[in-house]
Amino acid sequence: MSDAVARLEQWFGTRGWSPFAFQREVWSAYASGESGLIHAATGTGKTYAAWMGPVLEALAEHEVPRTLRRRADGAPLRVLWITPLRALAADTEQALREPIEAMGLPWTVESRTGDTTAARRARQRDRLPSALVTTPESLSLLLCRKDHEAIFSDLRCIVVDEWHELLSTKRGAQVELALARLRRICPQLRTWGVSATLGNLDTAADTLLGYRADGAPHARRLVRGIVPKDTQVEALTPDTIDRFPWAGHLNTKLLPEVMQRLEAAQSAIVFTNTRSQCEIWFQSIIAANPAWFEFTAIHHGSLSRTQREDVEDGLKTGRYRVVVATSSLDLGVDFSPVDLVMQIGSPKGVARLMQRAGRSGHSPGRVSRILCVPTHAFELVEVAAARDAMRAGAIESREPLDRPLDLLAQHLVTLALGGGFTRDDVLLELRSTRAYRRLTEVELDWVIDFVTRGGNALKAYPEYARVQLVGDRYMVTDRRVAMRHVLNIGTIVSDAAIAVRYLKGGRLGTVEESFVSRLAPGDKFIFAGTPLEFVRLRDLTAWVRKAKGITGAIPRWQGARMPLSTELSHAVRAKLEEARQGVYSDPEMQAVQPVLTLQAERSIIPRPDELLIERCETRDGHHLFVYPFEGRLVHEGLAALFAYRMAQLTPISFSFSCNDYGFELLTADAAPLEEALESGLLATEHLLHDITHSLNAAELARRQFREIARVAGLIFGGYPGQSKSVKQMQASSGLLYDVFVNYDPENLLVQQARREVLERQLESSRLGRVLQRLSESIVRVIDVERPTPLAFPLLVDSTRSRVTSEKLADRVRRMTVAAEKSTRSGTSMTFRAHAGRATKVVT
Repeated sequence: MSDAVARLEQWFGTRGWSPFAFQREVWSAYASGESGLIHAATGTGKTYAAWMGPVLEALAEHEVPRTLRRRADGAPLRVLWITPLRALAADTEQALREPIEAMGLPWTVESRTGDTTAARRARQRDRLPSALVTTPESLSLLLCRKDHEAIFSDLRCIVVDEWHELLSTKRGAQVELALARLRRICPQLRTWGVSATLGNLDTAADTLLGYRADGAPHARRLVRGIVPKDTQVEALTPDTIDRFPWAGHLNTKLLPEVMQRLEAAQSAIVFTNTRSQCEIWFQSIIAANPAWFEFTAIHHGSLSRTQREDVEDGLKTGRYRVVVATSSLDLGVDFSPVDLVMQIGSPKGVARLMQRAGRSGHSPGRVSRILCVPTHAFELVEVAAARDAMRAGAIESREPLDRPLDLLAQHLVTLALGGGFTRDDVLLELRSTRAYRRLTEVELDWVIDFVTRGGNALKAYPEYARVQLVGDRYMVTDRRVAMRHVLNIGTIVSDAAIAVRYLKGGRLGTVEESFVSRLAPGDKFIFAGTPLEFVRLRDLTAWVRKAKGITGAIPRWQGARMPLSTELSHAVRAKLEEARQGVYSDPEMQAVQPVLTLQAERSIIPRPDELLIERCETRDGHHLFVYPFEGRLVHEGLAALFAYRMAQLTPISFSFSCNDYGFELLTADAAPLEEALESGLLATEHLLHDITHSLNAAELARRQFREIARVAGLIFGGYPGQSKSVKQMQASSGLLYDVFVNYDPENLLVQQARREVLERQLESSRLGRVLQRLSESIVRVIDVERPTPLAFPLLVDSTRSRVTSEKLADRVRRMTVAAEKSTRSGTSMTFRAHAGRATKVVT
């Protein structure tokens, strides 16, 4: 081993590097047969910390060439590297290959993802490389092979890259299931996770490494890298800020300042939170200076693989100086030299800010810098709060999922296709994962019955009997079932993807069906940074031609909302408390001081232990503005809950709007606020019942069931080139949902749909914690003559949906003039809450 280490250190020396202590710790732990989790800042050497353990082991083996030739089908698979993004696979492949070629290790490194060519996949069917870079979906496809035990029999190490991105998702649970199967095949398998930004490290490590038969977690090594890496956060501030800001009012108004910073940078990544915003800013930059078109590019997940790879290569070689991107460039290996990272809008989370900042200074010892560009004034508060939270180490945790049975149904079909399984063995295997460690025998038997008969409601339909019991093994015997399962595998479900192609030319990428369905021939839209004219929709392809000019609609994709995290919400409330006390120590807070000063004059800046409710009447009706400062999703749940509970006291109709700071309830007549506060408006009792009834939970669950039905294999998205539309998928899943509700009310997938609606769409667990905090707060009810600066963005959001012939900007200008006319402070009432019931103590 000493000779192998010397060769490795020599290679490090040729790069001007010296191994860090945490890297040596990982290599030593790997050599001792340990598994674990590596947690270190972006750009500090995590990749080679995980990779060089297996490499050193191979270098130390005296007869490596003979070992590699001992099988007729080529080198055995030794290392499996799992990445969450297929866009990262090519870069990771290159990063892993470079040192082994330099040190003369006769290994091969290849990737296998949805972007892998058919020719390479065919070659890999006969000969897998020594190290394979793949995604969770492609790994599951390998487990479908009947010979998967043989092809994984020489596996020694699995590395799960960017584990924090997978941990709290169904894809993470999919990885857990795959790891459990591989550990059964190779009991001595070592597993290492790599993560940069994560709060709950112990939980993350235990989830990755699994559990013993007695329910205790496996022994693991937690290795911390160079912490902390110096990260500097700055925000652009406009010269003047409207005293009544609204979401989007800055938008691209800071473009001149942005262009100045980009001009001074050698290379830059401009991060946006959504693909639509990405398209807008790319167009804005090019419009500001058309000469930049040659070295400015756009990168997001809906672009074609060819375009993404061209941008990534251009960024590394210096051909592209500026890249406008989404989270598609958040992760992965070095894109050096990148000396400027911009964040358009609030990062909405501390971990996301750190992750994106790490794309600059992406090497040990260098400072990472990020410049935040607010899209409205209150985002300056979020930037200052995020900086404080980052310095305090308040990083978001990712909680693993608990028993997603739709994924379990899919996995059982995978195992049945890959040679079959027995009930008792698979139960032990499943319980070795965190996701299914509490799986009951009743639940397992229900899922087995579901994949073999279709359950009680579908047992009369042979097409749902996908798995057969052959002796004591459950197996797939129908070739058609096998083909449909392979095409349906995975957990990523979205609106139907429509390919965008030139009439004469190549493929640009994909947009969602819901966007294309609104287009008529001749309509213009902007996609992939290019103005396009829609020609026709045929064969799930939007045929287009290039359009003159740069104006046009921007496609919108689902899943764009990104609410404030719990940690950042807490930090925002802390910054507002500083402002309440007259402390404006940050440049961002100094810039937004006029807005907050006016808020204090018109109403109050609430303390962290206060819930502010502002009340006013306009020509639109009676408004209640409530400010928990807990993020958009929680506020949507709270708004519906408040409306429901007040409606129980008197018949009344509400409309509401929400943002990350609060929500508005609008009624034609005054709502019974005081009576509701005194009768338990903030009570945590009966929360599940009330929130379920406050929203059309049944319809939400019905829509959520489409994803569950797709993952569980109940509905099939179609063969390549013959994909079903989202309407067809929704109709099929809706019909199945109604059948289960009416004829199989105890169906576990229906119950899962209800749980997922509460947790994923309403963040019910967080909502409960927030309501508990509010129930212990002092409630301040302020009657104001006009909406305050905090209320104004909520008022504008509710106005957006009502604007017709009048432009939104014109309406907002009139609203601003009206708001500025009011100078009188409002009247105040204070309620002290106890057990969710508030008592008025001051008038």
